[in-house]
Amino acid sequence: MGMYEPIRHDDVEKEQEEEMRGVRHSVEGEDDVEMAVHARSGTAIPNACHASNKIEEESSKQKRHQQQRLVSLDVFRGVTVALMIFVDDAGGILPAINHSPWDGLTLADFVMPFFLFIVGISLALTYKKLSCRAVATRKAILRALKLLMLGLFLQGGFFHGLNDLTYGVDIEHMRWMGILQRIAIAYLLAALCEIWLKGDGNVNLASSLLSQYRFQWALVLMLSTLYLSLLYGLYVPDWEYRIPIETSSSPPKLFSVKCGVRGDTGPACNAVGMIDRKILGIQHLYKRPVYARTQQCSINFPNNGPLPSDAPSWCQAPFDPEGLLSSVMAIVSCFVGLHYGHIIVHYKDHRDRIFHWMFTSSCLVVLGLGLNLCGMHFNKALYTFSYMCFTAGVAGILFAGIYFMVDVCGCRRPTFVMEWMGIHALMLYILAACNVLPVFLQGFYWSRPRNNILTLIGIGR
Repeated sequence: MGMYEPIRHDDVEKEQEEEMRGVRHSVEGEDDVEMAVHARSGTAIPNACHASNKIEEESSKQKRHQQQRLVSLDVFRGVTVALMIFVDDAGGILPAINHSPWDGLTLADFVMPFFLFIVGISLALTYKKLSCRAVATRKAILRALKLLMLGLFLQGGFFHGLNDLTYGVDIEHMRWMGILQRIAIAYLLAALCEIWLKGDGNVNLASSLLSQYRFQWALVLMLSTLYLSLLYGLYVPDWEYRIPIETSSSPPKLFSVKCGVRGDTGPACNAVGMIDRKILGIQHLYKRPVYARTQQCSINFPNNGPLPSDAPSWCQAPFDPEGLLSSVMAIVSCFVGLHYGHIIVHYKDHRDRIFHWMFTSSCLVVLGLGLNLCGMHFNKALYTFSYMCFTAGVAGILFAGIYFMVDVCGCRRPTFVMEWMGIHALMLYILAACNVLPVFLQGFYWSRPRNNILTLIGIGR
């Protein structure tokens, strides 16, 4: 499960007036467009890159602009964080809410698409008006790099365990992909498209909304076509992997997996895993694959357990649920959220927004269900097209419901905790989902590792 730092967004108006001895730039704050009923009109400075330094110097001397947030977006983010923590802690006890071992959909499988959907909405609000595309691009790249490096630190292997308290990174077996890495990739591509590939006209109808962002939708079509072509068109040959034997000095045990197929979506012979093994290297993939809980690989199905006597050879092979090809379709989830954000930016009436959200969401849900019935099963590990459509549609319905309750009806008091969690989502993700808090509590001890903080307060054993 993943999270990203909430993106704050200002709606800044730039006015340019020529005077006798130069050009004076004034920056005035305006109510955020997503919260405004009657927005003030103004003339924006398009692509004023040549004067960006002067604007930044004069802007820094003025008072900070009042920042208003779309409360429903914070609440939705907080609900997703709470859902992430819940499924992480209770998933081992209640298999019905844990990630599906392979095909299928559970409560935990909604978390990643929800976060990507939220990233898309936030980007539409962040870049609704731009003074300089070059400056915005630089900031987007830096932000994506920060998320990428944080993901490598948290999920690349620095924390080796909670029991042995060993730290450090083995570069030869470092995991390159992960939750924050996937979010960083989706964020960067969607941000660059929002900065460079959007029109400047007015939007009156749904058709004009699609026309204004036609280049973004063309990219979405290209990404979807690329994913489907590679998933169902690539030939997957036989492959092998090694597992070290910890109890002896014997060489690693070699396993061979027979494939020789094309278009297979099973755990062993899919194109998603093959691309990761070829490009990233099998030693850099996730060591605890989700399919280890399938009936073929666990006698405690749907929980983890010992291997059956007739377990197939691929059961212990590494597989990254945030791999390269599956991240292509995850990016599309972010673009769907971007479309919902565009509706906020261009439609001021609550009724119009909710209508367009519900219409889009209904189409996505129906399409996802239809594809699943036709054989393109929901699969979070592969991030199938049907899975993307259905989860994005559910995210849109849930967001529309929260928007109606919080921003339309003004019911904020019951959602205060969720709003706070949404604002501090990255901090909560690091503390809860990345085991930073448990490592901290167990990492300081007196005399023996068992005498840690948890033991002193009566929680540890």
